[in-house]
Amino acid sequence: MVAATGDPYTMYFSKKEAADFNNELSGDIGAGIGAEIGIRSGQPTILRALANNPAEKAGLHAGDVIIAVNDESANGWAADKAVQAIRGQKGTSVKLVIKRAGETKEFTITRDTINNPSVSSELRGDVGIMTVNRFDEETVSLVRKTVDDLKNKGMKKLVVDMRGNGGGYLDAAPGVAGMWLDNQVVVSVRANKGGTDRLMSEGQNTLKGVKTAVIVNGSSASATEIVTAALKYYKVATIVGEKTYGKGSVQELIPLTDDTMLKVTIKRWYTPGDANVNGKGITPDITVGLTQADLDAGRDPQLEKAIQVVSQ
Repeated sequence: MVAATGDPYTMYFSKKEAADFNNELSGDIGAGIGAEIGIRSGQPTILRALANNPAEKAGLHAGDVIIAVNDESANGWAADKAVQAIRGQKGTSVKLVIKRAGETKEFTITRDTINNPSVSSELRGDVGIMTVNRFDEETVSLVRKTVDDLKNKGMKKLVVDMRGNGGGYLDAAPGVAGMWLDNQVVVSVRANKGGTDRLMSEGQNTLKGVKTAVIVNGSSASATEIVTAALKYYKVATIVGEKTYGKGSVQELIPLTDDTMLKVTIKRWYTPGDANVNGKGITPDITVGLTQADLDAGRDPQLEKAIQVVSQ
């Protein structure tokens, strides 16, 4: 029945799917070791060990190649298979064999509850790199805290990495965009029933005048595109990377009595320039690709270009 609407974003969630969706949106991914895993040269590899989580505490590093999980060879595994094998009940342990710089190492790590904040950062010289991986209830406050921390450490320029950020709560977008904008229209939302709401930038614009680059790719969608479009329109940031996904609609979550859920498209959103990105995406100011060869070699030309842009 839901599929008959013809809208790819209107969908029915079973009880498990509803719980998984809500947990993912909040960053509650259950028990594991707290590491992002991807494929490099055909092998599952640690991309990032999340701060203050078991993987980091055990000494796992970005670039560690996963050779085996619990004595089972991980040769040729997809990233999802590796993630599922490593996750498990809190308090239980998982044994990993990894290869690092030609040397094989073994780790036994006790799983714990992992909560992955939506915002993380690092400082390279005077360039802050702030990664926003989703828009949840805490994103605006985390962005503001992160910027304050980076400024206190000497940040003069900023790169905002929103690659792979599929969005989340639309209401978080005005607060994030408000870091640069001064009471300006961030997005116009038009209901299917008629009527338009204009959402203005919110909060103190502590990044006004700070040279900024935003990195996006084909998986950057929804609220990410709202912020990207606004910063591009008002020329307060240079957009680097690849064309975004193109999701210009807004969904409402409708809980059902048996813990299942509907997600229904109820509105369309428009950029400050009155454009709807649905199916079109946002074209970066500077297009830079990221190939599998780059990933295998540990290169990130998109990030390198963004840092170059703000450093000029």
